Amino acid sequence: WMEILKTNLEDFKNIENWEYEENFCTVNSRHGDINIHYVDENSDKQETILLMHGNPTWGYLYRNMIDPLKEAGYRVVVPDLPGFGKSDKFTSRYHYTYEEFVDWMSQWIEGINLKNITLFCQDWGGLIGLRLAAKYDERFKRIVAANTGLPTGKAQLNSGFLVFKEFMNIKENLHVAGQVRNGTNGLDQSVLDAYNAPFPDESYKQGVRQFPNIVPSSPMTPSRKFNEEAWEKLKKWNKPFLCAFSDNDPIFAGVENSFLKYIPGCENMPHVTIKNAGHFLQEDNPDACVKAIMSIMDF
Repeated sequence: WMEILKTNLEDFKNIENWEYEENFCTVNSRHGDINIHYVDENSDKQETILLMHGNPTWGYLYRNMIDPLKEAGYRVVVPDLPGFGKSDKFTSRYHYTYEEFVDWMSQWIEGINLKNITLFCQDWGGLIGLRLAAKYDERFKRIVAANTGLPTGKAQLNSGFLVFKEFMNIKENLHVAGQVRNGTNGLDQSVLDAYNAPFPDESYKQGVRQFPNIVPSSPMTPSRKFNEEAWEKLKKWNKPFLCAFSDNDPIFAGVENSFLKYIPGCENMPHVTIKNAGHFLQEDNPDACVKAIMSIMDF
């Protein structure tokens, strides 16, 4: 027996710097319909910038990037992945699989008919977002990859990640915001409160706990084949592909090399290292992230 948890939007009402209008799109899951929440600013504009978060964050991660991109004249769309933010959550961690995340977000992209997309993706935002870009080549125009990857289970995952995975599986009373803070230069209390808001109790945290378990970590992983197929498409990707990795991310350090080596769209791009930033570079240096996106909008 499994329950779908609806977000109590009251839990979010005291969050600072997050005044955006709420939008919801319903998608089908094996376990019943679920609502995906997303921010959609400047929806009348042609060019769309899609900002995708990872674990254990939500759209709030992009609060310092939305307005500058809006002011530059772009449509800015920021979804909360199922299990995160204001989107619905499952009480069982086993109802979150890699392929279902790709399926739910595919339904979402089709449901709101996103086109002319420039993707900025970090962490799981890339593991899912790069799959979407490979699948919907005609909808995506540019990609900015930031502290993310598309693993196929062949390369050994680094030890920092394995420690994190173990911790997420066994830690009782998981302090979600603390996990975000650990990947930054430090966060103040109002920000920590915002990262804890989606998770009023343990039953809401199952997506957070499960994400590390479903990263393809061996050639036996079910998603390996699908990620390899996505790589085959990305190896023919000639559209702009920019790497904007931070200088202090123990989890994804060096992973950009596989993009630079295999993706033709990386050639002659103004790749950048985001300075003084940890895993969550959107927190530590949002201005540089915005600049990175803007640097390829004319390509």
